[in-house]
Amino acid sequence: MRRIPLLAIAAGLLVPLLASAPASAQATRTWVSGVGDDANPCSRTAPCKTFSGAMSKTATGGEINCLDPAGYGGVTLIKALTLNCGYTLGSILVAGGPGITVNAAATHNITIRGIHLTGINQTATPGTIGIRILAAASVSIEDSVISNFSQQGVLDSRTAGNTKLFIRNTMISNNTGSGISLLATNVSNTEIDNVSSINNLFGIATGPANAVMIRRSVFSGNSNTGIEADGGGQVDVNDTAITNNGIGVQANGVIRLSNSDIASNTTGVSAAGGQTYGNNRINGNGSPGTALTAAVPGQQ
Repeated sequence: MRRIPLLAIAAGLLVPLLASAPASAQATRTWVSGVGDDANPCSRTAPCKTFSGAMSKTATGGEINCLDPAGYGGVTLIKALTLNCGYTLGSILVAGGPGITVNAAATHNITIRGIHLTGINQTATPGTIGIRILAAASVSIEDSVISNFSQQGVLDSRTAGNTKLFIRNTMISNNTGSGISLLATNVSNTEIDNVSSINNLFGIATGPANAVMIRRSVFSGNSNTGIEADGGGQVDVNDTAITNNGIGVQANGVIRLSNSDIASNTTGVSAAGGQTYGNNRINGNGSPGTALTAAVPGQQ
């Protein structure tokens, strides 16, 4: 009887395994570096150069980390991801297009952490947006800086309902348009905590379908309005400074304020939807404007 060599048997067993292996598996954690190369696998020892290069090699739900201080280019996020440069300087410098566009599935969650986004050439057409949100279940912007864009710092224009936006520990400044523009056309909820929106056109502009909670924040030096709500929009504000704006609070929708300062604005309050819980400080404005009405605890 002719014997079949063991090596041949082993090789035969490996064939189906090799045939079933994925051509290019995606990693759950990838890395970018200022001296990286997008042809690399985006591992820690062979990092990519840009966020876009790393995204294509990162699994849905994964994380892209920054190895060193560098500029990593504008990116469109099309799946659930975390961009995390929280312990180094990860920056995006763009002209003529958004810094970050979020256009993921309606069930996906996006986290943007520790990113500095800067727009240049503010007279460009159609101009630039810091973070443009088109689709995602939730977007969390944390510990970031967004400045010098010729349109909005953050623009949320999602159309799906029950979406969420979280902005924490972030500076949004010197944008030609609104610092934060909430134009979602279906039910959307936004939480803003320890955010400074300064020297923009509007500090925050809120559309009809949007409900916003603002805590421990600053809206100052905005040429038009610090905090604005369109008819149908609802904004709750607590422990916040609204100072040195054209109009401090423009309440075409409902804006409820507690334990906050409205001071040194050209006009303190405009329109009739402003409500107070009685513990706000409104003084030093060029004109106090429209009187705030008493808010009822638990009022919707």
